[in-house]
Amino acid sequence: TGREDFLVSSCNADAIAWIDRYPDWPGPVAVLNGPIGSGKSHLLAVWAQTAEAAVLDAPSLTVDGLDSVLGGARAAAVDRADAAAEPDCLFHLVNMMQERGGHLLVAVRMPPARWTVGTADMRSRLAAAALLTLGAPDDALLSAVLLKQLDDRHLPANPEVVRFVAERMPRTFEAAGRIVAELDRASLAARRRVTRPLARDAMRRLGYIGD
Repeated sequence: TGREDFLVSSCNADAIAWIDRYPDWPGPVAVLNGPIGSGKSHLLAVWAQTAEAAVLDAPSLTVDGLDSVLGGARAAAVDRADAAAEPDCLFHLVNMMQERGGHLLVAVRMPPARWTVGTADMRSRLAAAALLTLGAPDDALLSAVLLKQLDDRHLPANPEVVRFVAERMPRTFEAAGRIVAELDRASLAARRRVTRPLARDAMRRLGYIGD
């Protein structure tokens, strides 16, 4: 999925605008912050493709291995940065990207200013970077995501049905994907369109609503 698949709403507009203005950033480092399911990894991947960045998963990084995984890249995208096994990797990455005249984008669940891991210098360097916040998806965004994913599967659905689902589902993109997959399966099995009763049954099977 690319940038065209990342729908804009009030909960993510500022962060997406910052990503879209690359490489015209005022500084070399930005921190993408948001709860689970807010789309951090997706947006990180979008930026990495645009910036031709090395994509790194923080828990598997080591200080000694940074040169190897970076190669000659002048941009790096680090997912799960607040779960780094060796937090000092982030400090070295900041320095390496500055030396190369490049950029670093890290995705985190908790803003660096609230971290207690790693050196104080590393935390202060990341805390001083631009903080791009993704909120949990709102009803409007979830409805748009559901409609797009249903359309991708050639599953027509009444907007009322989509609204019914969006108002009752967990506030994550992952949940939207699971619901659409279950609706697709149920629609094929029943050989009928996606209706409100079918959607209610699908969400009940997923444990998103009670009996």
